[in-house]
Amino acid sequence: PSGFRLESVQQARLGSARLTATWHGPTGRAFPRAVRPSPPPDLGSPDSPPCERGLMAGAQRFRFREESGPGAHGAMLEVRVPQVLHVQYGMYVWPCAVVLAQYLWFHRSSLPGKAVLEIGAGVSLPGILAAKCGAEVILSDSSELPHCLEICRQSCLLNDLSNIQVVGLTWGHITKDLLSLPPQDIILASDVFFEPEDFESILATVYFLMQRNPKAQFWSTYQVRSADWSLEDLLYKWDMKCVHVPLESFDADKEDIAESVLPGRHTVEMLVVSLQRDSWH
Repeated sequence: PSGFRLESVQQARLGSARLTATWHGPTGRAFPRAVRPSPPPDLGSPDSPPCERGLMAGAQRFRFREESGPGAHGAMLEVRVPQVLHVQYGMYVWPCAVVLAQYLWFHRSSLPGKAVLEIGAGVSLPGILAAKCGAEVILSDSSELPHCLEICRQSCLLNDLSNIQVVGLTWGHITKDLLSLPPQDIILASDVFFEPEDFESILATVYFLMQRNPKAQFWSTYQVRSADWSLEDLLYKWDMKCVHVPLESFDADKEDIAESVLPGRHTVEMLVVSLQRDSWH
């Protein structure tokens, strides 16, 4: 079962009594449990080299380009991430990740100097792109999945990024690593809203991070798999507001982004979440 496990309530001083309570599961109606499909067979443009520990079959190359007029050459940015053959879901680039990375690319001029944290990062395509655009990035994934944390590190190596911190964070757990994070300007997450029992743990963790910087934003993409669930009630509970960003507004309304075959025909939503002003302290 998911839920909060506060390791030191006195040390945390979380700023909200709601975070000190143990949460046993989402309230209200039950959500249908989806089955995650197999990853697409061709996720990007593969090239070498083989990876450490036998986890990696190569690398996926994504090239983000600026739209330019006839005869003009716009900006281009290449990101390489591990192409992993592994049973753990976090090891793949999913459709949501390339959409979120495209949103970051579209807003790259606002990224230099920004503190950016990617949660549930896995192969870390959005976070790596943000770092290449000048953001100060921290990558995180579950502290219970060391292979995912290793893949985060491999992504940094593939892109010659030696100054990115990789941290183990488990949603809903207030730990020393979470408490030691500096205030963040942007929190990134792609396709983390998959298992309904995790939804509140994710939002509660984001809420805690936003208490450090109430002007922070949570940029997230999710794949629509069921019309029967919504984040609306949980966002209201955690004093958050949400804006749905049309994909066409950042050139993501197509089946192939960054010279890949993603997102394909999957329905992906882009969200920008922030705190309600009355929750600021």
